[in-house]
Amino acid sequence: MVVNWRIGSRKGAETSVLSTTNDLQPDFVSEGSIKFALEKSGNDSGPSYQEASGAPVETHSSLGYSVGSVAILFLNFSMMVGTGVYSTPSTILAGTGSVGLALIFWTLGFFISLASLAIYLEFASYFPNRSGSEVVYLEQAFPRPKYFFPLTFAIQTVVLSFSASNAIVLSEYLWKASGHTPTAWQLKGVAVAGYSVGFLLVVFHTRGSLWISNFIGSVKLITLIFIAITGLVVLGGHTRVKDPSANFRDAFAGSGSGGGYGATTALYDIIFSYTGYTNAFNVVNEVKKPVQTLKKSATLALLVVAVLYILANIAYFAAIPKATLAAGKQTVASLFFEAVFGSNVKGLNVLIALSAFGNIIAVLIGQSRVIRECGRQGVLPFPRFWASTRPFGTPFGPYLVKWGLTMLMILAPPAGDAFNFVVNLAIYPAQAFLLALAVGLYTVRYQRKKAGIVGSDFRAWDIAIIFTILVNIYCLVMPWYPPPGGADAGEFSFWYAAYVVASIGILVLCVVYYVVWMYVLPYFGGYTVRQETIYLDDEGTNTHRLVKVPDHEVAAWDATHDPTGRATGDNIDRSANSDSAKSV
Repeated sequence: MVVNWRIGSRKGAETSVLSTTNDLQPDFVSEGSIKFALEKSGNDSGPSYQEASGAPVETHSSLGYSVGSVAILFLNFSMMVGTGVYSTPSTILAGTGSVGLALIFWTLGFFISLASLAIYLEFASYFPNRSGSEVVYLEQAFPRPKYFFPLTFAIQTVVLSFSASNAIVLSEYLWKASGHTPTAWQLKGVAVAGYSVGFLLVVFHTRGSLWISNFIGSVKLITLIFIAITGLVVLGGHTRVKDPSANFRDAFAGSGSGGGYGATTALYDIIFSYTGYTNAFNVVNEVKKPVQTLKKSATLALLVVAVLYILANIAYFAAIPKATLAAGKQTVASLFFEAVFGSNVKGLNVLIALSAFGNIIAVLIGQSRVIRECGRQGVLPFPRFWASTRPFGTPFGPYLVKWGLTMLMILAPPAGDAFNFVVNLAIYPAQAFLLALAVGLYTVRYQRKKAGIVGSDFRAWDIAIIFTILVNIYCLVMPWYPPPGGADAGEFSFWYAAYVVASIGILVLCVVYYVVWMYVLPYFGGYTVRQETIYLDDEGTNTHRLVKVPDHEVAAWDATHDPTGRATGDNIDRSANSDSAKSV
């Protein structure tokens, strides 16, 4: 992608050019206190402007450029098709109350995801040389208060970056394939082993991890197509299932029986099942001509998944009685196989387990880039740990942290309410950040227009942005709505909204920490926080480090560093061990 940029002054705007490389593209553009830096990476995206406090662009990706159209397709497909379509149809049916309304919710999930995908595409068109998706987009949409969104998102992302639920579902289906009922610790043990194998497969080689993702994604695609075709055969009356159209007669009977709480639970499960349609945006700097490639492959992946999801649910409804399906919980696919093929379904359970494993691989690849980009912003301690791609040319630090937190979440909480409560802690803040992202697209448009920065290869439809905002407001408000049976009748044995309060509490703690870290301590310590760009030994790897600059040295510091934190002129020091100031 080549972006044509035009820099100019709008009437009434206080726009100043700090330094110029040519008449059309100055290195820096200032609009009030916000400064935009012209950056360019090696992924053929062309030069683009980003707010200068953002993590520095890597002119050459130390993770390579191995992500093509096929890899994007399967990164998204594998993350979407994990455990959701095989485990959530029962809770969605229970929440909506009817087969017809459940199918409408699955279709609604496609349009919700498509609207959000358009927002991500516009963000990617503005910042085509940065991986990390939400990390970058929130950082750029809300540059003030400085470092607030990066810090808050980084804490939430790192602390809640576990994938225990997928590992547990993987273990459950492996045990089903073996024909044994495991104890709690046997279930945990296989989950630990399965996730550890996934960790080892991705940590040693970036391109190899993408090959694995593509292969498992292909198997998952074939499995889901098989279920869809089998469902059509069942509807045709050519299997052992008696009366396959029973659930489709009076399909809307019972609609809304779950009330507002049930509808909200169902919508959350729908959103969970489609989660992953933006996974490839986490590796944008590893994609050649990213916007063009993402527009085609990411849209295709979402469309294919939506069609297969709806066909798979039709298959479930054709083969499984409604009452049995509503009580199926996390074993819906097994119920389907047993209804159609009898009890000998071990091989098919292995395929579902492989699907869960493929989801683990896709999440590891995508989330490692998100965590790495959080570290490159400088708001986390030990920035070299997060940014380095040594020793294997992969983001080893983020992989290791994600593996460690997942092990903790598998082994520490007891099964049941405690485990589900901790998992749900990640849901509510995610919706809050998605809302901020949708609103933030308008702030980015405004900031760039006011600064005279023109140019974007894609523009999201306003109706899609507004729709996304409304959906996320609903998802933030409705969890407060009590279940039909009272405050203690939700999915937990305690107060239904406890995880919502806990999630808000974490966000409030982030705010308090930010105020103390950014304002209180510098005030009493007599220093100012500044960012410094440091260069690692890895080819092309750089990162920000936030440092304490004594107040009496701030003027000298600003005179020898540009707005991005790079040392200028004779002051350039590319060593990651520069001691010019103490780290925050």
